[in-house]
Amino acid sequence: MSSEDLKVAVLHHLHYSLGKDLPNATTYDIRMALTLSVRDRIVTPWFEATRATYAAQAKRVYYLSMEFLIGRLLEDAITNLGLMDAARAATEALGFDPVAVVADEPDAALGNGGLGRLAACFLDSMSTLGCPGYGYGIRYEHGLFKQSFDAEGRQLEAPEDWLRQKHGWEFARPEAAFTIGFGGAVHEEGARAVWTPADAVIAQAFDTPVIGWKGRWANTLRLWGALPLEGFDLAAFNRGDYAAAAEPEALARTISRVLYPDDTTERGRELRLRQEFFFTAAALRDILRRHMASGLDLPALPRHAAIQLNDTHPAIAGPEMVRLLHDDHGLEFADSVEIARACLGYTNHTLMPEALERWSEGLMAEVLPRHLQIIARIDEAHARAHPERRSAILGDGEVRMGELSFVMAHKVNGVSALHSDLVKSTVFADLHGLHPDRIVNQTNGVTPRRWILGANPGLSRLVTEAIGPGWIDDLEQLQRLEPFADDAGFIDAFARAKRDNKAALSDWLRETQGIAVDPLAMFDVQIKRIHEYKRQHMNMLETIALWNDMRDDPGADWVPRVRIFGGKAAPGYVMAKEIIHLINSVARVMNADPATQARLRVVFAPNYNVSMAERLIPAADLSEQISTAGKEASGTGNMKFTMNGALTIGTLDGANVEIRERVGAENFFLFGMTAEEVDARRAQPDHAAQAIAESPRLARALEQIAAGAFSGGDGGCFAGLVENLRHHDYFTVCADFDSYAEAQRRVDAAYADPKGWIRMAVLNTARSGWFSSDRTIRGYMADIWGVAPMI
Repeated sequence: MSSEDLKVAVLHHLHYSLGKDLPNATTYDIRMALTLSVRDRIVTPWFEATRATYAAQAKRVYYLSMEFLIGRLLEDAITNLGLMDAARAATEALGFDPVAVVADEPDAALGNGGLGRLAACFLDSMSTLGCPGYGYGIRYEHGLFKQSFDAEGRQLEAPEDWLRQKHGWEFARPEAAFTIGFGGAVHEEGARAVWTPADAVIAQAFDTPVIGWKGRWANTLRLWGALPLEGFDLAAFNRGDYAAAAEPEALARTISRVLYPDDTTERGRELRLRQEFFFTAAALRDILRRHMASGLDLPALPRHAAIQLNDTHPAIAGPEMVRLLHDDHGLEFADSVEIARACLGYTNHTLMPEALERWSEGLMAEVLPRHLQIIARIDEAHARAHPERRSAILGDGEVRMGELSFVMAHKVNGVSALHSDLVKSTVFADLHGLHPDRIVNQTNGVTPRRWILGANPGLSRLVTEAIGPGWIDDLEQLQRLEPFADDAGFIDAFARAKRDNKAALSDWLRETQGIAVDPLAMFDVQIKRIHEYKRQHMNMLETIALWNDMRDDPGADWVPRVRIFGGKAAPGYVMAKEIIHLINSVARVMNADPATQARLRVVFAPNYNVSMAERLIPAADLSEQISTAGKEASGTGNMKFTMNGALTIGTLDGANVEIRERVGAENFFLFGMTAEEVDARRAQPDHAAQAIAESPRLARALEQIAAGAFSGGDGGCFAGLVENLRHHDYFTVCADFDSYAEAQRRVDAAYADPKGWIRMAVLNTARSGWFSSDRTIRGYMADIWGVAPMI
């Protein structure tokens, strides 16, 4: 499609779809007209892919996830269709800035972190590889929340407003709607159980096409919005009871309003369970409808449907599938269980038992009474088959969704080699012993179309000039860059691309955050959701210690650093919110210190999202992957940084292990204890106090926080955080501190040699090809789903 053809299409939509003419058009109008024009180009391969799948009666993948962090879609679609140059020229010809037009699109507020970004990468790779499938999730009106900070640096939460504008990519599907019930009672009709829900909502589908590289195949992201069974109550309205008149709609929409509502209350936990059942039940009914409409019988379902559960949020899929097959369609219970298990796969994302969802039996009985009965039968059957088992789905008044997911899946996968091994030996050790062939590994990956080609055009051009464009859909071709690590001209060009990205980020930080940073300084970046195990507070303690060192020895040749943070804390996670408060409090003091402000700056950019990541990652020199060993399942941010030529400082945790193996130990700044050493250290009484006593720099930093050095003299401001570190420190921040600080000094020494640093950065990029989500999806297709590509 030429730029002239695209310009004509934009003008057509501007006039006929938006009712505007060019002289009166805004950036929003041009963005929407361009979106509709590009969408038109996607519809044909989208429909053709659907027809081809039906005609071949091919097996489809159904990916169920609470999150799909898809970010902005316009640039993604233009990139995959090969329309970037045409879109730029057409937009400029119409008198608009292409960068501003793309930036006008709000990030879709459909996720929070790695779980949702992984799901989005997987959809891109499935479409690129021609793996027929659907993504199923919830169409959140307000997402997680929009983050800002108050004057003291504390996190504030406001609703996301991404749907205030028309969402140009989605198609409402009122014909794809299902009634989803909750509560009520179960009674027997002969030998058949009948569930009569007490209340219900309608799940209506909204479809977004996901186009693959070169536009050869497109799949569907189907999100469910909740609507009331009965709309506006006119009788109540006429009585003057306006709140009651709108109540049915308000209660129904609550289900699809917010991602991860605060579950520290019983009402919050009930809403979470309703959300999870809502989208899972709608997805399964849609899958069965599609299967039966193709003239296929239900026992054949596993040959035509692979259903992947992304974490435990859709774990209710097992009991719900059994209920549909047994109660609604009359299959034998045991047969229904086997059919469901043959369809279902489960991806585990955590080694923390507390993060594997558990619901009280009382709540499950109240919200899903028939499903509790089915879960009990599944658990009993598993116990009869394996009388030696030690773990159960039901116990201590709880329904354990991790165990349910494992028992009801034919394959369970971890998301890095280390993580999969630890899944076998820790959280599911008993079940692994009973089912030794069930757990497999599929190391995560990310899409290079988004995270190099789209996010880092300077680096993309350099790589393509060096080795050609084949790397875009065959990322392991990046290994052909290795000889260029010793090419002076390439080294200079690589450094120039990094400097340009850092300069652009510096400009953005000045314009949006009001803080000036030196693009020649090291950009040291930690961006991820805020959690104690990710140890943003260890980073901050080392920052305080470094600040002290600089003040104590101002004449030393310190490497200038900008420490950049981004991430959100769950609304009910008090300690994570205190970590944010600490970072911002420290930043306020350090950035105003004339003795160090030219050498050390701290920035926390609020409301971290995909678009912000696309700015930060290409500009990063150092990637902070410092989680407690044994706690991070994989990580995907670590892969994005590596691809973009940032060096990693990290522990032997998650995919860090494989990144270090691939890029070379000499190109990775390793520190800290192993997972086994963490367990041994944690078993020692007073391990935190001992570590603090052995580390004067750490002790001094903690004492400064406790004395109010960063809180205007208020010694109690961070008392909870300091108390936790001094006397508990489950995530071994104190025990790992000195090793982390020593690794940071190795980072300083390496950065002081610019040519050597860039050589290491080039090798990181060159050896990152294995971390493409295309490779990951090929693994799922072969080892779990049994699906063949259609292109």
